[in-house]
Amino acid sequence: MEAALARWGRGESSAFVEIVREHQAMVFSMAYYFLHDRSVAEEIAQDVFLRLYRNLAGIKSPAHLMLWLRKVTSRRCIDEVRRNPARPQVSLEEAPEPFDPSPPSDPLLSRRLRRLVTSLPENARMVIILRFQEELELAEIAEILEIPINTVKSRLQRSLAMLREKLDTVLESAGDEAD
Repeated sequence: MEAALARWGRGESSAFVEIVREHQAMVFSMAYYFLHDRSVAEEIAQDVFLRLYRNLAGIKSPAHLMLWLRKVTSRRCIDEVRRNPARPQVSLEEAPEPFDPSPPSDPLLSRRLRRLVTSLPENARMVIILRFQEELELAEIAEILEIPINTVKSRLQRSLAMLREKLDTVLESAGDEAD
């Protein structure tokens, strides 16, 4: 990726295509897992790469590029939810399941957990996605979201507590139905 950034700096526009190909799956995946709407996730990904095209001269390294892409994608996702709260929401039962190439040990639990993550408030949801989908460290999440690391820790702790509580409720009601 360093080579592509260097080629872009020398004016080779084909380097941008390489950069997009390398990172488009990550950007789309973050947006899709956050919004659960393929068309809106595609729009956000396009907007992120348009912004990257305009700002690529200021990108200094591959690490800076990753940070920049995650930060802009996070902001765009949260802005989209805030800007369009009246957008029709898909019920949790109707939410499409994203493709997961590795088979989960318990598909039913995995599906329920993804639905529960979708029901979290946007800030909590983004922290969960960055931590567990993108597998970022707390310091990286703090840098992307531009919040103190202690705020990341508390959001993550509260988000996990909400998920546990919601999952307990779902599992209890499933157990009641089985009786």
